[in-house]
Amino acid sequence: MTIRLLPEDVAARIAAGEVVERPASVVKELVENSLDAGATRLEIETRTGGQSLIRVRDNGQGIPQAEVTLAFRRHATSKLETAQDLERIRTLGFRGEALASIASVSRVTCTTRYTEESVGTRLRLEGGKVVSRQSLGWPQGTELRIEDLFYNVPARRKFLRAARTERKHIDAFITRYAIAYPQIAFSVMHDGRQMLLTAGRGDVREALLAVYGTDLGNSLLEIPAVFAEPELPIQVRGYVGPTTVHRANRGYITLFVNGRWIQDLRLTYAVIQAYHTLLPVKRYPVAFVIITLPPEEVDVNVHPAKTEVRFHNGDDVFRAVQRAVRGTVIAEAPAAATWQAPPPTAQQVVHQRLAALRPASPQAPLPEIAPADRPRPSQPHTAPAFEAAPPSESVPPQARARRLPPLRVVGQVSTMFIVAEGPDGLYLIDQHAAHERILYEQMVSAWRQGDIPSQALLEPVVVTLPADDAARLEPLLPALQTLGMLVEPFGGASFLVRSLPAHWRDADPQMLLADLAANTETQAPSPVRLELEEMIVRRICKRLAVKGGQVLSREEMDRLVRDLEQTENPRTCPHGRPTIIQISLEQLAHQFGR
Repeated sequence: MTIRLLPEDVAARIAAGEVVERPASVVKELVENSLDAGATRLEIETRTGGQSLIRVRDNGQGIPQAEVTLAFRRHATSKLETAQDLERIRTLGFRGEALASIASVSRVTCTTRYTEESVGTRLRLEGGKVVSRQSLGWPQGTELRIEDLFYNVPARRKFLRAARTERKHIDAFITRYAIAYPQIAFSVMHDGRQMLLTAGRGDVREALLAVYGTDLGNSLLEIPAVFAEPELPIQVRGYVGPTTVHRANRGYITLFVNGRWIQDLRLTYAVIQAYHTLLPVKRYPVAFVIITLPPEEVDVNVHPAKTEVRFHNGDDVFRAVQRAVRGTVIAEAPAAATWQAPPPTAQQVVHQRLAALRPASPQAPLPEIAPADRPRPSQPHTAPAFEAAPPSESVPPQARARRLPPLRVVGQVSTMFIVAEGPDGLYLIDQHAAHERILYEQMVSAWRQGDIPSQALLEPVVVTLPADDAARLEPLLPALQTLGMLVEPFGGASFLVRSLPAHWRDADPQMLLADLAANTETQAPSPVRLELEEMIVRRICKRLAVKGGQVLSREEMDRLVRDLEQTENPRTCPHGRPTIIQISLEQLAHQFGR
């Protein structure tokens, strides 16, 4: 085979594949260029998830007229001069590849005016080639319009996801930078809809509220400067969630190093380890950690995407992050460090939830309840207007065999497991998993019968989520409505909750929707109606079920066991975990040498 040099346009498209993976990659490169240019205001607009249009406009210093065309040449940069500069990079961009790569796979319009010039320049490129250039009046700063991304690389274009998925990736990036750079005013529009707007006043808490919403934004704890490493040139700051705030995946752990968002498994593990013994099993913290250290102590020239870094002393950075996060959590919420006896009202709270499994009066009307007036633990609980179906002779023998024999409750172990005696031995019941199974069968049965009582709220509740969570939640709104929960878009990343199912009425709408969005698969295929509703019910039941660590009275344990006996599949929770461990009489006798 003959060796030959690739044509310039082919080489550029191959190189673009390393930098421009999807529309979010374009947004990342353009936003970082704007920040390097000293912008204090950024406007980001997209259409169809960035596939047809990405527009990023800033008020930075702009590009000089003589250098506009040069800026779109490969390896053209104003941020490096010598090889030694690679050892102490202080800017977000430095490789000189982004603009050239973007221009080679799209149609680009760059309009800019340098701060020391009175006339601006507009440059148009297609496939990396200049098609027009003109001078015009323009305010200081730069606007880049990226249209028809991958129009000349159909193989790459066909692998792009749905517009909603691509928007989610864009939002995930921008929201992180909006928090890390609170002094920058960010405005984000998707298909003409405002999704994010920050004031840019330098108040980190204000940025957290704009991105995460009031409940989550206010709950986060600030990492005080006292936890910075005094003997090392490493500073750790940011915000972390208390032990009462956690999520089902690691997606809420964000790391910045010297102003750059990075992905680092080891530092993510440092944050998770800082919560060791403080969170439930398979739950993860919310954390926004910003690490600052001398530029010569970190190598950012690892990958063209610049999201991977190497530390000169990785162990020191690991310890600094873990120490700062754990110190903040322990100092602000020491009671959460170990399991303690529940507060005096814990039994009343549990009694409320267990009472919800069976109505006192199925015909009783359900009054409307405003969010502020929901029953407190000490108040009587109004039960839902349905219950699990009683056993019937029409149930097939194999189904009856799966059910439990009559059990007698003996007690509770470690405030997590119920001990019961049956005719064939001893039963250990996981109270959380068992309650999940009971709630799940009741809710699914009522949904299938079209008999879920919905209860309108006197005052609708506004729920604000991070933009990427809002994008995940929006497709679920019709399914939530069939389950009796009316949720409407309320502008940006906010939703208006107008009604709740009667059996969820004591739940916090903010926590329900946040947990549902965080648990939704990023790229799950569109499921059929049955699968989608049951998925939602499974996830909500997990949140509503009584938790391990809660004390139950004898009456509450009896009620839970009786209702578990009536379920179709009492031996597993909706997620497949066992609810019961059975120890036969023969096993017990063998252990005692009988």
